[in-house]
Amino acid sequence: MTVEKTMTLSVIVPCFNERAAIADTIETLSQVLGTSGTDEIIVVDDGSTDGSFDIAKGLKRRHPKLNVLRHETNRGYGAALKTGIRRAQSELIAITDADGTYPNAQLPDLVTEITEADMVVGARTGENVYYSPIRRIPKFFLQYYCRWITNQPIPDINSGLRVFRKSVVNRFLHVLPDTFSFTTTITLAMMTNDYAVRFVPINYSQRKGKSKINPIRDTIRFCQLILRTGIYFAPLRTFSPIIACLALAFLGCAAHDVFVAKNLTDKTLVFLTLTVNSLLFVLLADIIDKRIGR
Repeated sequence: MTVEKTMTLSVIVPCFNERAAIADTIETLSQVLGTSGTDEIIVVDDGSTDGSFDIAKGLKRRHPKLNVLRHETNRGYGAALKTGIRRAQSELIAITDADGTYPNAQLPDLVTEITEADMVVGARTGENVYYSPIRRIPKFFLQYYCRWITNQPIPDINSGLRVFRKSVVNRFLHVLPDTFSFTTTITLAMMTNDYAVRFVPINYSQRKGKSKINPIRDTIRFCQLILRTGIYFAPLRTFSPIIACLALAFLGCAAHDVFVAKNLTDKTLVFLTLTVNSLLFVLLADIIDKRIGR
């Protein structure tokens, strides 16, 4: 199955030490895109040291629509995607990994859905999905946290197979991270700013080669980034539990002052001031966010 030719597509493939899979990934994408000369594949090598860049570059003769870019040093997954997005010629952009985990043959299914959406995500909820056990627990908590932030169902927050409109993503490019959290952040950014995001079930295979993820380090960084993202894109919802706790503390102190102490104490005034100031600050942040989100 090939991509419909009513619209052109730029496919971005970030690559870091993926010599075991990069050639197969390029071959599959070339077959999916068909014979159109208007589509393009952009491989962004992120400072590979295993010969991935040379393998990809060596395929250019067989695949004229292939462009191979390179970072001299490893700058991160998100940085590679940003480089590809800036160089992309099409309004429609697809991203996928170079490690053979995503079913790139399903790209046409995502492109079909983009006609009524700003981004279509390949949700890893198909019949054949492989996850390493060490990634299941943090992913579970991440899913529910992001659902709470957006107040919407999210089948897969950080899938690396998706199609989106370049004009929309460019509005958030300056705040998107250079790390693996790029996909999570763009999902939250678009869903908290009322852009249309759709999810299409896909399968997910075991990767070829060695994973670049450090479970402990990347989980800590991931949690920090997600918290910052929630504050940036959904401040009212993120801070509402804190404001609720301050309000309850104020009410408790006020009840004590009225019924027990028979006098207004400094503690009550402090909690009242903190509650009011926090609420005003968050409301102002939410108004600013909604104004610049579009």
